[in-house]
Amino acid sequence: MLPVVAIVGRPNVGKSSLLNALLGRRYAIVDDMPGVTRDRVSAPVEVNGRWIELVDTGGIGIVDQQQLEEHVEAQIEQALAICDAIVFVTDAREGCTPIDRDIARALRKHEVPIVVAVNKTESKSAQGAFAEFAELGFESFSVSALEGDGLDELRGWIAAAAEERGAGGPPPEPVLKVAIVGRVNVGKSTFLNALAGEERAIVSEMPGTTRDTVDLRIEKDGRTILVMDTAGIRRERSVQGSVDFYAQRRAEQAIQRSEVCLLVLDCTEDITRGDRQIARFVEDAVKPVVIVANKWDLAKGRMETEQYADYLSKKLTGLHYAPIAFVSAKEGKNVFAALETAESLAKQGRERVGTPQINRAIERAMTESRPPTRMPREPKIYYGTQTGTSPPTIMLFVNDPRLFGQAFRRFLENRFREVLPFKEIPLRIVYKRRKSIFARKEA
Repeated sequence: MLPVVAIVGRPNVGKSSLLNALLGRRYAIVDDMPGVTRDRVSAPVEVNGRWIELVDTGGIGIVDQQQLEEHVEAQIEQALAICDAIVFVTDAREGCTPIDRDIARALRKHEVPIVVAVNKTESKSAQGAFAEFAELGFESFSVSALEGDGLDELRGWIAAAAEERGAGGPPPEPVLKVAIVGRVNVGKSTFLNALAGEERAIVSEMPGTTRDTVDLRIEKDGRTILVMDTAGIRRERSVQGSVDFYAQRRAEQAIQRSEVCLLVLDCTEDITRGDRQIARFVEDAVKPVVIVANKWDLAKGRMETEQYADYLSKKLTGLHYAPIAFVSAKEGKNVFAALETAESLAKQGRERVGTPQINRAIERAMTESRPPTRMPREPKIYYGTQTGTSPPTIMLFVNDPRLFGQAFRRFLENRFREVLPFKEIPLRIVYKRRKSIFARKEA
């Protein structure tokens, strides 16, 4: 376990900006609108040779438009309960406020090192307000998360606090990265919480509750699995404002970072255009997918699993090969079985097969069907070989790539799945032009 450093403070003082600055990359969503951060957003980082876990939290005293104040406060309290040090962020432009003083009094009950990061000290007037924060009773540093000023001194304090708490080496590299995706309000955060065994992400009936991607590291059989809960992906025309935009981009980035996606569906509802859009997005990213039929406890009396599987194969035609996990995230049923299925798909994606095996599969496929073409030349595949994994990539050397359309590509993928060890995952097929050794004779 890494030492945990919690970043706390009232809304809009720059906590997420400070997290990003300490990480050296844009990780948490930053916006001028107060209350953007709701869940605990955490990430491991090396600070002056010491590895720690930084945890960004929502604003203390937030007034949330969706009335999630109690949930946000609970997330903050959980962060404070597990942390080994606290960075209390304030705003130099506004000076030391009554809310800052209230927060300072509340933090004193936590018997861990506490430092005040007086943020937004870019101007001389703001720098002049730095002395006001001495009344809070903690060591203070003048910083600018925007400009990077004062961060070296703050890093030094964090490293010293981490050393006092027994900081170790870097966290183990995950053996698997899984992204939980789906449209809003299908139960993604409930699924994450079931894996975590605690409220790691806020769950609400209000759509769009999750904004940042929430990373959860799970230790399973001595191995680390990284599970990423994402904001509900919307249709582009439904994205409103910068917060929705960045939440959408974070979700898309999580899909790209992942090795396997868990596509969560609400099986008490019909498949929507949004579900199909996300399925296509994952399909285009060539990611293995476990279709998670959530809320099965509410739907199983209405249909059998085979019926629902048939229904999905007709509605999500591009993912007809993907396995289905029937779960109840709220009751915690089968959530780990879905994760085990994801591990199985990742294993398939890492498989390699020999060129002779691929060529036998090509020969069998070509005896069944040949690519339709309007061109005078006949499409020919000379041979194929596997050139990559995750996803398995098969390069086919052909006389002319233009002779092979999308329909034949799908046909080949399906035939390869039947005879190669890639039965439940997507394949990438690449055509490459190559002249036949008999080209002169044919001419």
